Amino acid sequence: MKSTSVRRRLAGTAATALMVGAGVLAAAPMAAAKANVLTIDKVSFHKPDVQVKVTYSCDPGMDHELVANARTLGTGSHREGNAAGTIKKDKLVCDAGDHTAQVTMRPAQGSYFVKGDKVKVSVFYFDDDGFSYAREATVVVL
Repeated sequence: MKSTSVRRRLAGTAATALMVGAGVLAAAPMAAAKANVLTIDKVSFHKPDVQVKVTYSCDPGMDHELVANARTLGTGSHREGNAAGTIKKDKLVCDAGDHTAQVTMRPAQGSYFVKGDKVKVSVFYFDDDGFSYAREATVVVL
């Protein structure tokens, strides 16, 4: 009889340890994934520029820029609008908290947008080595 209760206690202890361990592992990726995230909140047209409001989070000591690009989709003509904008690394608040920024994308030479254009906007981080990551994109009508 004594061995059965010992086995139950050991089994209960092992099950508890597994549950606690699984809980720690499940929570860890969420905490680690908090920083270096981008979310597009709003895209607006301020002729001739396109602006994007972004919620961002980055790790302390991060050494890269936030970049935004816009391009027209399916205009049915040969006209193509392209625009780009950046927020330099010294203007980003990198403390793993959420912050908002507005990026003004200026059209490339000879490029332009008009009200009603269908536009793909993408935002991402770009580091000194040429790598980009945390890319987010959306399609809107200006």
